[in-house]
Amino acid sequence: MSELEREPWDLIITGVGGQGNVLASQVLGRALLARGYTVTVGETFGLSQRGGAVMSMVRITRDQPTGPLIPEHRADVIVSLEPLEALRVLGAYGHPRVIVMTNDRPLLPLNVIAGEARYPELAELRARLEELSARLYWLPATQVALEVGAPILANVVMLGALAAAGLAPVAAEDLEAALAQMFPPDKMEANRRALARGAELVAG
Repeated sequence: MSELEREPWDLIITGVGGQGNVLASQVLGRALLARGYTVTVGETFGLSQRGGAVMSMVRITRDQPTGPLIPEHRADVIVSLEPLEALRVLGAYGHPRVIVMTNDRPLLPLNVIAGEARYPELAELRARLEELSARLYWLPATQVALEVGAPILANVVMLGALAAAGLAPVAAEDLEAALAQMFPPDKMEANRRALARGAELVAG
């Protein structure tokens, strides 16, 4: 995406506490600002230290500031670091044209671990996401992050995929520059590899 298809262009980045989705929204926001866009980021936190839901709303315009909250059923893109969170957010902010990009690795909630609830079968979850979205990117981001060096890099893998898929008006070099503002040089090689591997996941 070289230009916005609509204004505002509304993205949600979601996951559970500790996955780094707030950092991902900050990196994306910095990259967009450097490209000359106006960006508003709103964040909501659940019980993040207990694996609760964490959601960041990123609203992009060319020059007109907008409020931080995306109206219900108005997200253009949902990026999720956990597949069940993708479905939860889709229920509130999705519509027939929404695009969903999710990591395929589940993180079990406490009530599932305790045996009080059931986590959906991944095939069932994937089918439901496909049914409710215009397009689904189902990506092995955690597996790729482990290959790059650490599971926490799944958020950067997802950013690389987001840019390469043309779902936000940024390029990999914009994201890399934003990451370089936030990380010391000795951490950047792993971040570069994570961005590149994320792009490979959506190539072709």
